[in-house]
Amino acid sequence: MTIAAVLATAVSLAVPGQALAANPYERGPAPTTASIEASTGPFATASVSVSRSSVSGFGGGTIYYPTSTASGTFGAVAISPGFTASQSAVSWLGPRLASQGFVIITIDTLSTLDQPASRGTQLLAALDYLTKTSSVRTRIDASRLGVMGHSMGGGGSLSASVARPSLQAAVPLTPWHGTKSWSSDRVPTLIIGAESDTVAPVASHSEPFYTSLPSTLDKAYLELNNASHSAPTSSNVTVAKYSISWLKRFIDNDTRYEQFLCPAPSGSAIQEYRDTCPHS
Repeated sequence: MTIAAVLATAVSLAVPGQALAANPYERGPAPTTASIEASTGPFATASVSVSRSSVSGFGGGTIYYPTSTASGTFGAVAISPGFTASQSAVSWLGPRLASQGFVIITIDTLSTLDQPASRGTQLLAALDYLTKTSSVRTRIDASRLGVMGHSMGGGGSLSASVARPSLQAAVPLTPWHGTKSWSSDRVPTLIIGAESDTVAPVASHSEPFYTSLPSTLDKAYLELNNASHSAPTSSNVTVAKYSISWLKRFIDNDTRYEQFLCPAPSGSAIQEYRDTCPHS
């Protein structure tokens, strides 16, 4: 018997009736349009509150996580609200993303008036808490982390990416930031803007942010059709669908989700989409 045949036999005996996953970070069944548009993914979830007084560097929050550990560890994402807002503005994303196979923390900021750079620092503090101190730390792969945020929290996710280039993904949602150039960013980034945003107009925020990101970076820009600045603060299928796809593709290295990102998606909910397909 050849060496190849011996190895093949060993694999079949070790994992009867099941092929070994080519990507060890894959979590959950093969995705479909229906599965990523659904309000609940394949993983059952639970949540735990994190009090402001029990942490430092951010204002507490809520952790949402898959209850089963059978699949191994999960990537983790911290999400910040925007100016004057609390975590309730982004709370819908917690269970929705966690049920797709992530540990999520939606945070309160130290002050509702914190500016984007501060929110970026707080997102990183929340990730450090998740991976080093939290009750779910053993469920997390600390090498596979991402950030998201709305408005100034979205701007904060850009700041966090520049401060910590080891992050695997960022998804700024109708982001606001006084800094317009992000040429030093090295984190795969999906920016979601809104066509009718008058708070952070895409012409002066999302679009120049996207354009300034390096052309060699895996990046995309999705503009929500006929949507306002607050579109990402309540359940939104388009926001969820492409956020899930981006996080899966780059935090989990799960190329099964590439089909939803390349070629460029279109439809009545999307005003414009730009990308750097194919992704690296």
